[in-house]
Amino acid sequence: MRNLFAILFLLLFFVGCSTKEAALKPNEKAFEQEDALIMFALDAQERKQFRIAAEYFDVLYQESNRTEYQYHYYQNMLKAREFDTVTTRVAEDLVKRDDITLKRYQITALIGLSEYEKAKTVALDLVVQTKEERDYLLLSDIYLKQQHFDTALKYLESAYLINFNELILDRMAVVMYVNLERKQEAIAQLETHSRLHGCSKVICGRLAGFYSADNNVEGLLNTYKRYYAEFKDVETAQGIIRIYSYTKDYIPLLRFLEESGADDALLLKLYINSKNYDKAVEVAERLYEQEGDVNYLGQSAIFLFEDADDKTDKALLDTVIMKLKKVVNERDDALYQNYLGYLLIDNDLDVKAGIVYVNQALEKEPDSPYYLDSLAWGYYKLGRCDEAYTLIKKVRVELGDEDAEVSAHIEAIEKCIKRKK
Repeated sequence: MRNLFAILFLLLFFVGCSTKEAALKPNEKAFEQEDALIMFALDAQERKQFRIAAEYFDVLYQESNRTEYQYHYYQNMLKAREFDTVTTRVAEDLVKRDDITLKRYQITALIGLSEYEKAKTVALDLVVQTKEERDYLLLSDIYLKQQHFDTALKYLESAYLINFNELILDRMAVVMYVNLERKQEAIAQLETHSRLHGCSKVICGRLAGFYSADNNVEGLLNTYKRYYAEFKDVETAQGIIRIYSYTKDYIPLLRFLEESGADDALLLKLYINSKNYDKAVEVAERLYEQEGDVNYLGQSAIFLFEDADDKTDKALLDTVIMKLKKVVNERDDALYQNYLGYLLIDNDLDVKAGIVYVNQALEKEPDSPYYLDSLAWGYYKLGRCDEAYTLIKKVRVELGDEDAEVSAHIEAIEKCIKRKK
C-alpha cells in the first residue's frame, strides 16, 4: 500500500508540473502521465480494488476535466459502497452543472443508504426530464424497496413499453406473480410477449417456472415444445419426454421422438412394445453406429428376422447369423446365444454348432424353458429323440401347449419316439 501511494504522490507531483490545454482533441493526451494513470486505474478495477481505482480516476478527472473520468470515479465509488462520499460530492458537482448521469449516481447512492424518500424525489424529477427506460427502472427499484409493489409495477410497465425489453417484463411478471399474487395476469403477459416476440430463454424459462409451480402440465408442455422448437436443447427435450410419459400420451411421444431424435433408446423401446420391428431395426442400427454397443446390433438382427415375411430366405439368414455371431463373440449374453443357436438348428445350417450356443445360454439360465426347448429341438434334429423327449416334457410343464412353436416341437418329438418304438 505504501508503494502505491508513493507512486501516486510522484505522479501527482509531475501532473502538477504539467500544463493543460484549453481544448483537447479526442485522442490527444491532457497531460504526460495520463496513459500511465489509466493503466493503474484499470488494473485496480480489474483486481476489484474499487476505492483505489476511483482515486486514480479522480486524479485523471481533476487534471483533464474529462467527464468520462468523473463517471468512472463514481462508478467505482458505488462499487466500493462509498455511498456517503458519493452523495456529498455529487451534490457539489450538480451545483456546477446539470448532468443526468450524475443524478443517476446520486439516486443509486441514496438507495444504498436506504434514503428512499430523497432518492424518490430525485428519481421522479429525472423521469419527467428523460422518460428513459433506465430511469423508470431506478424509480421502480425505490418503490420495490419500500414494498409499494403496485406503484413499482406501474413504472416497470412504463419502462417495458419503450422497447419491450424482456428482462423488464420478467421483473414485472415476478412482481405480479409473487408480490401481488396476480398469477394469471403474469402468465398472460409472458404468453403475449412470447407469441409476439418469440419464446426466449428468459420468457419461456419464467413461464415454465410458473406453470410448474401451478402444476399446470398442459401449459408446461406447450411452453417446453415452443422452447425446444427454438433452441433444440437436450434438457427441454427430456422435460417433454417426462411429461408425455407421465400423462401416458405415447402416440404424441412417439411422434416427438421421431421428429426430434432426442432419445433413440426410448424410441426403440416404444417400437419394440408396439411390435413395429421394421422401424426398430433402423433405430437399433443407428444406435449401434453411434454408440458401438453390440447389444443394439443384436437387437437389430432379431428384429430384422422377426419382421421378415420369408424367414427361410438365405440372404436374410446369412445377415442375421453374421450379426449375431459378432454379438456373441463380444458379449456373453444368453439371449443372443440361444437365438443364434436356434436359428442354426431350426434351419439345419449347423445343428451341432447351434447346440453349443444353446448350452452356453443354459449355463447362465439352466431352468429357462425356452432354452431347454431349443436344446430339445437340436437333439431331435440329430435323431436323439429320447434326450429330446426328456427335455421337452420339462418345457411342457412350464409352458403348456399354448405356445404354437413348442406344441409343434412336442408333436414332432413324440412322433419320433413312436417311430423308434
